[in-house]
Amino acid sequence: MHKFLIAAALASTLGTTATAQKASSSKSKASSSSSSYSAVGKQVQVYTTAANSELRLSATDKLSFSAQPQPLETQPTVFVDPNHSFQTLLGIGGALTDAAAETFAKLPTAQQQELLRAYYSPTQGIGYTLARTTIHSTDFSTAPYTYVADGDKTLQTFSVKHDEQYRIPFIKQAIAAAGGQLTMYVSPWSPPAWMKTNQSMLKGGKLLPEYRQLWADYYVKFIKAYERQGIPIWGLTVQNEPMAVQKWESCIFTAEEERDFVKGYLGPTLKKGGLGDRKLIGWDHNRDLMYQRAATLFDDPEASTYYWGLGYHWYETWTGSGMQFENLRRVHETYPDKHLIFTEGCIEKFDFSNVNDWQLGERYGHSIINDFNAGTEAWTDWNILLDQTGGPNHVGNFCYAPIIGDTRSGRLLYTNSYYYIGHFSKFIRPGARRIATTASRDVLQTTAFRNPDGTVAVVVMNQTDQQQPFQLWIRGQAAPTTSRPHSIMTLLVN
Repeated sequence: MHKFLIAAALASTLGTTATAQKASSSKSKASSSSSSYSAVGKQVQVYTTAANSELRLSATDKLSFSAQPQPLETQPTVFVDPNHSFQTLLGIGGALTDAAAETFAKLPTAQQQELLRAYYSPTQGIGYTLARTTIHSTDFSTAPYTYVADGDKTLQTFSVKHDEQYRIPFIKQAIAAAGGQLTMYVSPWSPPAWMKTNQSMLKGGKLLPEYRQLWADYYVKFIKAYERQGIPIWGLTVQNEPMAVQKWESCIFTAEEERDFVKGYLGPTLKKGGLGDRKLIGWDHNRDLMYQRAATLFDDPEASTYYWGLGYHWYETWTGSGMQFENLRRVHETYPDKHLIFTEGCIEKFDFSNVNDWQLGERYGHSIINDFNAGTEAWTDWNILLDQTGGPNHVGNFCYAPIIGDTRSGRLLYTNSYYYIGHFSKFIRPGARRIATTASRDVLQTTAFRNPDGTVAVVVMNQTDQQQPFQLWIRGQAAPTTSRPHSIMTLLVN
């Protein structure tokens, strides 16, 4: 794997990053830089991942700028303007689930350490800085479970001992590998069965009204229990996928029900429990209905005070729709003081014979570019590791992860999704500000950020079968290069 990663010396260009907590407080509105940016004399290091090649996050070209006034329509160009900036990046990362932790535990020690470096080292890996974990079980657990005995209306039996076998040690190792700090948020899939209308953690159902306070108390107990374990919790979502009746752990909250639960119970309970500064995230479901959810939650003055922002997934494609980035933009422009975080995405219907399918990574690249350009401040993949079955998963909902741990051979298999995500997470660091960028050809998808150390990272993706020469143009200075077919490249300007 090391042959595909970038030498440690090159990563020093990224410099010292701002903390994620500081980044999260920045507004996402456009602003102009107080000092004019100039590319005169600057160099560009290009890193490339491309189909039908050995290039995987590989340092490929070094470019120099020269004076280039008004480009012509016949000159394909990616325009970047660092003088106009937008939202601040909180972080990029993936979910630390039961399935990931159990697969990790089955790997040889050398491969465990390789995985941690691959994800969390900013020099030898792709520098993840964000993580999500779950409040008790999900489909990506070996069986349903909770942290209390059935019918315990006092929560006196509450214990996270279940997680001490695999998940908590795994999370602690991830935090250490990330340099001692990992922005972590948590999400529930379902209340315990006895708190629900259908008396099951699975197949939807709703929270019984008489247990709304008890369920709010449950979140507080979980956060405090994890923090006693040495795992700081930055934020939480109210409910994973609140409009989906799934065959696995699920629970329905309409927009009005979520609003009322938050303002009447969860918000005040977090505050009373000393957790009022934790970032509360609404929705945590697909882009299709997100505007209606945002309007219901944020137009209520009392409920709105408790919400940091809105989380969303990319699975609206199950209806046959494409990814609905315009819905994301509507939320951002209507509620610019609220924050947007991508909370989950993965490729479904796992097939071990397709782990090298190039489209896996391209779906990630397409989503990340468009999500950031629509105002998103943080981006979270689903399981960071799964086994050769696409699990474990107790209901057979097997999916892909960027890295597959083959527990039969002890090997790690890197899908190109890992490298595609890395083109963002390695070079765009917490505290970076998104800057204006456009392309004069639709073949080229692009986004750009300016890091706290002043470096500018421009990501350019090409999903077509054609090679596309273009110039990187920054305020009268241009550097020529070429986008390979089915490739992603990061151009780091220093």
